[in-house]
Amino acid sequence: MILYLFVIAEKIKQTVKIDASTVEIEERGVKLRLTVVDTPGFGDSLNSVDCFKPIIQYVDDQFERYLQDESGLNRRHIIDNRVHCCFYFINPSGHGLRPLDIAFMKAVHHKVNIVPVIAKADTLTKQEVLALKAKVMSQIDEFGISIYPLPDCDSDEDEDYREQCRQLKEAVPFAVIGANTVLEVKGRKVRGRMYPWGVVEVENPEHCDFIKLRTMLITHMQDLQEVTQEVHYENFRADKLAGGGPVPAKKSVRRAATEDRYDSAESKRRPESQAQELSEKESELLAKEQELRLMQEKLAKMQAEMDAQRRNGTPQKIQQNGGVKTHDV
Repeated sequence: MILYLFVIAEKIKQTVKIDASTVEIEERGVKLRLTVVDTPGFGDSLNSVDCFKPIIQYVDDQFERYLQDESGLNRRHIIDNRVHCCFYFINPSGHGLRPLDIAFMKAVHHKVNIVPVIAKADTLTKQEVLALKAKVMSQIDEFGISIYPLPDCDSDEDEDYREQCRQLKEAVPFAVIGANTVLEVKGRKVRGRMYPWGVVEVENPEHCDFIKLRTMLITHMQDLQEVTQEVHYENFRADKLAGGGPVPAKKSVRRAATEDRYDSAESKRRPESQAQELSEKESELLAKEQELRLMQEKLAKMQAEMDAQRRNGTPQKIQQNGGVKTHDV
């Protein structure tokens, strides 16, 4: 009994850690700096109400850092450490999204591109995987969660690319299998897991969606960065400036087109009070600009009259000691 209570105490003290690892990948002469952020301890505590606050704080810190660098003098070589994509792993034994999953995704879906992933898909049959995918997507729609919307293909794209995009959209949420073991199957080496009934291959499309998930990340990496820049970062920047800074500029055409891919009521996720406060600040700014404009017009009119009197030599009356005195200006 004492040991059991001790284990509970250790569980309560456990907190979420932020573990960031940066690597440089080079493929076909193209170098890419990739930062992978792991969050060990998420959801492991008995009380997981606020366990995702360190994650939200980390995302906001990267936005704040980028905003400071963007406002500095040297803006040509800004290192972009913002979080462009969030793989949220769903427990396969949970029969759908847990309350913690829903709370976390609703707290960060306006800050980062969420890609739902079903972990340990080898514990489910194909029918169970399809049923879980349908359940997760229905819950996402039910609770108004905005996940990363894969962009539509252009009409001039080839048939293979359009088929690839269609398969990627149908695979969401991606069901994946992880393994660090390299096995030999029929004379070839594969990465997978060995079971008494066979081998599960990580990179086999018939076994899991790992290849599709990797293809999505590589193919749409540029779009992920653009959505982060023009939607999530602009939302953060607007919220920051609404707290006392100048009114942000109007959104670009590209940003407007990107936001159309999100639900209009869920894209920005700002409280009505903040929107009302922003409109009041805009009204005050317009009123001050109008007042300043009228003052400038009056000054210009007075200056023109003085210039005209100076040219014509017209005497000007000045009040002095209760009397009226005239002199030439």
